[in-house]
Amino acid sequence: MRQLAPKIPIYANFGGVQLAHGFGEKEARAVIDMIEADALYLHLNPLQEALQPEGDRDWRGILEKIAKLARALPVPVIAKEIGCGISGGIARRLIGAGVAAIDVAGAGGTSWALVESERALSERDRAVARSFASWGIPTADALRDVRAQCSGIPLIGSGGIKDGITVAKAIRLGANLAGIAAGTLEPALVSAEAVADHLNGVIDQLRIACFCTGSRDLNALRNAALFIGNDIPGRAKRDPGSRPV
Repeated sequence: MRQLAPKIPIYANFGGVQLAHGFGEKEARAVIDMIEADALYLHLNPLQEALQPEGDRDWRGILEKIAKLARALPVPVIAKEIGCGISGGIARRLIGAGVAAIDVAGAGGTSWALVESERALSERDRAVARSFASWGIPTADALRDVRAQCSGIPLIGSGGIKDGITVAKAIRLGANLAGIAAGTLEPALVSAEAVADHLNGVIDQLRIACFCTGSRDLNALRNAALFIGNDIPGRAKRDPGSRPV
């Protein structure tokens, strides 16, 4: 990838819990050097680990180990969940530990609890995993909470981001970037050209969303009027912090 696209950001990745099971600076530098990564993603997946037959359930001291790793590495560390969301309070602690950016990866996309239910070794374990299918902080709520408590950090919105319209919503709710995973899988089974065509459609949708909100660019979109549904059917209330367009 680095040879084909020398200027694009490439991120290495491993599980944060692995820091409690032998991984550290040496392993992190190895995966960074292997792909000439610009940053290291640490994914935080306690629910998935709790549901896996082989899961790592000892998370003691993880925050301190993240802080030690962030101080030692030559590239930024990005913390992300994998479908259960990150709250503003947890994001604040991660930033305090030296994490450079947060990817909320909220509830609303792929449910890894359901994925693990298909891997379960017994019917009881399958039922336990399925009971957590909707567990987590929805992406929209996570974005608002993290941005409110960590105003200046780079923030990535993912979890249920499927098209340019949901990208636009994520940006309006505080994200600097949006991440799409599941939406690209179907075209990826067809061809590289199908993936490119799909992503060009996402870009078209985002442009139209900007046009229809009177936003000349993504910075303007971040200040577009925001309406939040209330308990009265057919009515909406305006976010007092928004600006009309």
